[in-house]
Amino acid sequence: MTDRPYDVLVIGGGNAALCAAISARREGARVLVLEAADAFWRGGNTRHTRNMRCAHDAATEILTGPYTEEEFFDDLLRVTGGQTDEELARHMIRESKEMLTWIEAQGVRWQPSLGGTLSLGRTNSFFLGGGRAMLNALYATAGRLGVEIRYLSEVTDLAIEDGMFLSATIGGTERVSARALVAAAGGFESNIAWLKRYWGDAADNFLIRGTRNNKGTILRLLLDNGVQEVGDPTQCHAVAIDARAPKYDGGIITRLDCVVFGIVVNKHAQRFYDEGEDIWPKRYAIWGRLVAAQPDQIAYIVFDASSLELFMPSLF
Repeated sequence: MTDRPYDVLVIGGGNAALCAAISARREGARVLVLEAADAFWRGGNTRHTRNMRCAHDAATEILTGPYTEEEFFDDLLRVTGGQTDEELARHMIRESKEMLTWIEAQGVRWQPSLGGTLSLGRTNSFFLGGGRAMLNALYATAGRLGVEIRYLSEVTDLAIEDGMFLSATIGGTERVSARALVAAAGGFESNIAWLKRYWGDAADNFLIRGTRNNKGTILRLLLDNGVQEVGDPTQCHAVAIDARAPKYDGGIITRLDCVVFGIVVNKHAQRFYDEGEDIWPKRYAIWGRLVAAQPDQIAYIVFDASSLELFMPSLF
């Protein structure tokens, strides 16, 4: 075990992990970040993100108009079908008003909204250079502040006694102690065996557009140590993606935004949902789940030439 315990140990290397590490370091804490991937693949799914949605009361140089706390909450309530923790949601939305200023102070820069079906210029701020550029800025700031970062450092065990974190084991051999733990290592979406517990054999056909490293190892260790489980494990942000995309790590470019402009059918040529139920930015994230319920987890979209210029084309 290390002879000098850290104040804060952060497990994970994405946006949430780096923001936590930077915040703790700015308060004077001695911080260690453990990233399971190497420097090139660092950051998990943050590499594939491109924007942030935050409440704001007026237009900015990037955002075209206000997006109030109440409108944000109403949108969240609508897309979740009312399955929302109101206290937590309102806290997140209220605090989000400070997020753009804070993350810009960490070196992240913005660009105007991208074109295409998702017209988000009023609600979402887009990172200049995408998720990887944001990561690079956050890592640079963390390093400059003195945050210690270790790559290829997969945590294989956690020592927790009476609800208190004591230490983490790296690679099965080295133990690191700390006064506090921030677990920011992602979910279990790339663990097909775990997905099959809830989705059955259909999970074998899922394409994971994010990192292959999110196996849920830290989540499982925490649950096995008595941490309370919340939420519905079958809920997810699952979009319609190109069936020709790779099994893992295809990223945001695998998403298909053409659904709203055509008719979607399953392999038996049966239509199974209203493609135009609501505007696309509030419905695109339900289509992965809808397709997952179809035979062989595949669907086809039919549209004509008049629609071809209305959405970003597939990369594949």
